[in-house]
Amino acid sequence: MKLQSMQWLFLATALWLIPSTTTADILPKKSVITGIEHLNNKNLLKKKAITKSALFGVSGGAAETPATTTEGASIPNEVFNLVKGIVGVGVLSLPAGVAAFGDARSAFIPAGILIVSIGILSAYGFALIGRVCAYTGAKSFREAWTATMGDKTSWIPAWTVTLKTFFACLAFSMVLADTFSSLLSTSRNPTLLGVTGLVLLPLCLLKNLKSLAPFSLLGVMGMAYTALAMSVRLLDGSYSAGGSGKFMEQVASHLQPKFGDAGASSVLSPQSLILVCMLSTAYMAHFNAPKFYLELKNNTIQRFNTVVTYGFGISIFLTGFITMIGFFTFGKACDGLVLNNYAGTDILMSLSRIAVAVSLVFSYPLAFTGCRDGFMDIAKIPMEKRSAGTLNVVTLALLGVITFCAITLTDVSFVLAFGGATLGNALTYVYPALMYRAVVKQQERTEEQMGVNVSLASAVLGIVMGIIGARMAILKTGGGH
Repeated sequence: MKLQSMQWLFLATALWLIPSTTTADILPKKSVITGIEHLNNKNLLKKKAITKSALFGVSGGAAETPATTTEGASIPNEVFNLVKGIVGVGVLSLPAGVAAFGDARSAFIPAGILIVSIGILSAYGFALIGRVCAYTGAKSFREAWTATMGDKTSWIPAWTVTLKTFFACLAFSMVLADTFSSLLSTSRNPTLLGVTGLVLLPLCLLKNLKSLAPFSLLGVMGMAYTALAMSVRLLDGSYSAGGSGKFMEQVASHLQPKFGDAGASSVLSPQSLILVCMLSTAYMAHFNAPKFYLELKNNTIQRFNTVVTYGFGISIFLTGFITMIGFFTFGKACDGLVLNNYAGTDILMSLSRIAVAVSLVFSYPLAFTGCRDGFMDIAKIPMEKRSAGTLNVVTLALLGVITFCAITLTDVSFVLAFGGATLGNALTYVYPALMYRAVVKQQERTEEQMGVNVSLASAVLGIVMGIIGARMAILKTGGGH
């Protein structure tokens, strides 16, 4: 608990590393901002204001009011949506990330430190993207990249974001396969084919997904219930190691709790980078950072950083708590989806599986549409040629590829670790640092060099962790669980 209580101090320190600016500093210091003339953001830039207290989320100066003072989302609303976007079903794979290097409960001590540290770095990258949008007037991740890095390389973040949504859909399909097969007591692959054909395909063929948006709240409710149910099962000893738990006879031997002597010091093993890369995926919301900044009412950087501080702070706590409960219950035996460790006859956890399944079913089309549209954008298919027939063909083909991959792969923790090592690290650490460095150079903001150096160090760390983490994820899969 002491570890979790330190997150606010760490996060404030991380945000402090982005230099404070005055109201005048928001305006470009060059008469021409290279690469962003087409954004037509001159008026917007003049309206933005940043006080010297902006980075700490506290009052300390009167900021000039932007044009949209009566419109947009409040800070609590933005915080809720950010937490909802971060804390999803992927957190249920993190206990396996801890089990990748440790099998004693003390292994969670360094794991908890990693959860907090990676969360802070992720929050820092998220805050940088909002600052880049404030400086350039960009309204999307791709516009922010174009404004700072140039249009010729805009395909890089486009491909990255699209592939990241592909990995998200793949993970969703794998979780749905495991969850429904457990609930129905059927084989995994036939169950996945049935769910895909009878449930996911009709939803993905919908042309208007607005009616599904309210169901995203089910994800928050489902994760809250799952965390509660897991806590109850840990405390009541239903899955106690040694076979004394009342559900132990109904759990496969390889899924029963296993504990050993690999404690805190085991974090020095390269296997710990699997957890690091999984965490890069767990905190992934960065391609939506421009949206959060633009939709925030009175969107000064001070208010945006307040959203980042509370949103990531709450997400760090929830992520750490659920990971701790799962690992403390099953130790080294934690499956890639920890719900698989619980007995199918456990009503409490079966309700959790149902909650997760319903949440994923209604969330799936939203993620899939982003993936499909991303591939169509990359293929440069104009909007006027995206007829109903074309969309249906692309949907069938893409959903088929995702389903094939979900049948071939069975360990969702590998998908999250590998995706985090490659795409997650790029979106979280590398791209924000490159964009921030470029805009500081373009606008001659020499007083922000300290922030640039910190962001570049974070980017280098992300690259190193990504290379090693991707290799370890592949080796782990090749060597079995």
